[in-house]
Amino acid sequence: MATSISPLAFVNPGAIIGDNVTINAFAYIDQDVVIGDGCEIHPHVSILAGARIGKNNKFYEGCIISATPQDFRWKGERSYVEIGDGNEIREQVIINRSIYDGGSTKIGNNSFVMAQTHIGHDSEIGSHVVLGNSVKIAGNCKIGDCCILSSSALVHERCEIGKWALIKGGCRVNGNVPPYVVMAHNPIVYFGVNAFVLRKGNFSEETIDNISKCFRHLYQSNTSTFNALRRIETDVDPGPERDEIVNFVRFHKYKIAGIQLDDRE
Repeated sequence: MATSISPLAFVNPGAIIGDNVTINAFAYIDQDVVIGDGCEIHPHVSILAGARIGKNNKFYEGCIISATPQDFRWKGERSYVEIGDGNEIREQVIINRSIYDGGSTKIGNNSFVMAQTHIGHDSEIGSHVVLGNSVKIAGNCKIGDCCILSSSALVHERCEIGKWALIKGGCRVNGNVPPYVVMAHNPIVYFGVNAFVLRKGNFSEETIDNISKCFRHLYQSNTSTFNALRRIETDVDPGPERDEIVNFVRFHKYKIAGIQLDDRE
């Protein structure tokens, strides 16, 4: 199947378009854009300068890719949005490019971004991520692989969410969320281990049990975060999941969502 470009679409002559791409009526493709093979661009999509798009992505009506950053620090530097392969970007999604010269906002592979979601400058979204309707992600955030953010979740600037985490609808994330957990409510609280989704991901029951032990120490032992990590390393069998949790907490200097400031010392 050859590339199909509607005569009612605008494609800048400087754009690089791959094979088997479909660009529908009223789409706008700017200069300095690269679109990989097999992509599908629906009507009224705007793909602006700095977009670097992989293969087999679908962009639905009204979404804006590589929009200029909503940040006063940006002074017109040349920057990018990098999107991998196999993603679906639904209606009226806005993805801002980086504020830094040569920097990028990044999305991995096979993720599903639902309608009216906003991804701020320099954020990084992993692979196999689901972002629900009207999720808002501020600048310089990081969302790990296989995360699910339910509708209207809000992620504050410079927060990181570890892989395989589930954020309940409407939750306001104002700290770093460890991997494998469910977080909910406002203020944000630990809601349990993301066991249902982990089983779908073929994690063993023994592994899920060890993850649960880690978070009982971290969130439910009424001790400091520092001591909780020492207990985890003593009580839980070594393994990649345990190490992922411990390293995440230490990397973020014990500043973890759902734990009161006094408990972090």
